[in-house]
Amino acid sequence: MISDRVSGARVIRTALPAEAESVAALHARARATYYPDGVPEDGQDWLAAWRGVIERPDAHVLCVVESGRIVAVASFRTPEGGAADTVKLFQFHVEPERWRSGLGTVLHAACVEQWRADGWRSAVLDVHVDNERAQGFYVRQGWVADAGDDGHHLGMRLVVAGE
Repeated sequence: MISDRVSGARVIRTALPAEAESVAALHARARATYYPDGVPEDGQDWLAAWRGVIERPDAHVLCVVESGRIVAVASFRTPEGGAADTVKLFQFHVEPERWRSGLGTVLHAACVEQWRADGWRSAVLDVHVDNERAQGFYVRQGWVADAGDDGHHLGMRLVVAGE
């Protein structure tokens, strides 16, 4: 894992199992913003899910911490059944009150640095089709539309390492 980065009161580092509750709460706040009629009940225990992914040996969860508070988070790993040289960005969330502050850009740069260090050649993600703000962010970071998976998500791809 890339070493922790410290810049003033900001640190980018691996999330700790004890922080699963903070990560899940941030995820809930961010997710609520792209469901205008309220977040649909999906039956998922997101706290347990985040605990599981933080503790999963083949996954990485990076977070941005400012003044002791997690303000952005990203999780990624090799997708099951995916290409061996491809990493999947499963979750990427910034505290909604901090959008357009540069947090997403610095977290994304840390992800790409880690992917390159790990030897990934490409990255993929799925973004909700109605989440135009997130789609715009990813396009600005160099992602291109790839394919949809279920009519509710748009697949995107990023070249991590040159051919």
